[in-house]
Amino acid sequence: MAAHSRSVLSSGTSVLFHQSVQAVLQAWPVLQIVVDHGFGGSQSKEKVDWMVDVVERFFIDNKDLHKHEVEDFLEDILNNEFNTLVEDGSLPQVSQQLCTLFHLCQSGRDADVSDHILQLLQASSSTKANVVQAPLVESSSESEVEEFSLPM
Repeated sequence: MAAHSRSVLSSGTSVLFHQSVQAVLQAWPVLQIVVDHGFGGSQSKEKVDWMVDVVERFFIDNKDLHKHEVEDFLEDILNNEFNTLVEDGSLPQVSQQLCTLFHLCQSGRDADVSDHILQLLQASSSTKANVVQAPLVESSSESEVEEFSLPM
């Protein structure tokens, strides 16, 4: 893991980064599904709010984080708090977004960060993730099962 060393953000930039983390996570269909279906129990929404805070703190407390470290951190949270494994390929994308936004905040590019937050909020309000439960397949009765014999 990256060396522990406080990354200093100005107070205004710190607030902007918090909003960035919140926007990225709220726009992530995986977390929408987690909350909508209560994968984290009755307090799923509160866990997502907590997740925003710990992800922000993870960036601030660690110097020079790499995308794979952020991926591992998010994966651990989703697995431990929501009993969820992400297999849709979105974890690297979300991790990269977070890394990029943090670097923009560190560079003082607040206008770029604000634009990105606005794009995320617009995208998340126009699309909502849906989970469709597959219909149950009725098991065949014994009379419908055909017997096959293999030639010897």
